[in-house]
Amino acid sequence: MVFSVLSQTVQTFFLRLKDVFLNFKPFPDILDILLVTVIIYAVIVQLRKTQSIQVIKGIIFVAIVYGVVSLLDMPASSYLFSRLFNDIILIFIILFSGEIRQALERMGRSRIHKNLPFFNRNQEDTSVDAINSVCRACGAMSRSKVGSLILFQRNTLLGDLTKQAVMIDSETTFEMLCSIFYPKAPLHDGAVIIKDGRIVAARCVVPMKNDRVMGEGFGTRHRAALEASLNSDCVAVVTSEETGIISVAVEGTLKRGITDSELREVLSQYLLTGNGKPKSPWGRNRKTKYGADKPKDETRLAAPEGEEQENA
Repeated sequence: MVFSVLSQTVQTFFLRLKDVFLNFKPFPDILDILLVTVIIYAVIVQLRKTQSIQVIKGIIFVAIVYGVVSLLDMPASSYLFSRLFNDIILIFIILFSGEIRQALERMGRSRIHKNLPFFNRNQEDTSVDAINSVCRACGAMSRSKVGSLILFQRNTLLGDLTKQAVMIDSETTFEMLCSIFYPKAPLHDGAVIIKDGRIVAARCVVPMKNDRVMGEGFGTRHRAALEASLNSDCVAVVTSEETGIISVAVEGTLKRGITDSELREVLSQYLLTGNGKPKSPWGRNRKTKYGADKPKDETRLAAPEGEEQENA
């Protein structure tokens, strides 16, 4: 009896397997399997980042209890559990509403929609808000003589600077920047990286060459800002801890002693897509409030003698 039941089960399995191969459609079926795999993987990764894995364990435990109740043929308990599992999708949505919202927000911040005009406008608004927040924060830190270094990532990726950093995924707000650079805060040392209007990392270390020649009165933050702007196309904003002076570094050129309103103009010129990129740092080829001539408080990183000869 047992052998016949087992034989029938094996036969049924192979018949169903045969149907699967006969009805197999290469492109849609493979695409379907890959999509389900990616979704399951993304869900598992998301759950591991939160405390929701404990909820999953609880649901699995309830499912085991339901299986035991069904095997023991307990009608009252089976009815309760069956009602529970009939609405399992709704229960999942309620329990994991926060995680679902975060996943959708990450999808909304992805680069897939970057070239679409409607979404690109929202990105522009985010950048404008970030610029305004940075200008407010730099103005406040300048008055309080709080040192800070903020790097705006543009086309060149700054991923190498985040290897030993503290990763943050936050809106760029006045309160967040002031909290990060508060002198007694654990993240105040190092740089903050802002990408697409959002803070992505704090306490970033910028590698510096010891053979770079600079004038007197420049601290580590100024050297780091110049080095970062020389090795990438980022825009670096510095507030001095000694004097409270606001400085901006672009393409290896540092402009010191600017106001928060002038800072807003420079950041808007370099970061907002509608304004385009100046022909040279600080717009020397165009008349602005800086003037057409070379600014007085401008400093460049000087290369060592051997490097200058080589470049020449």
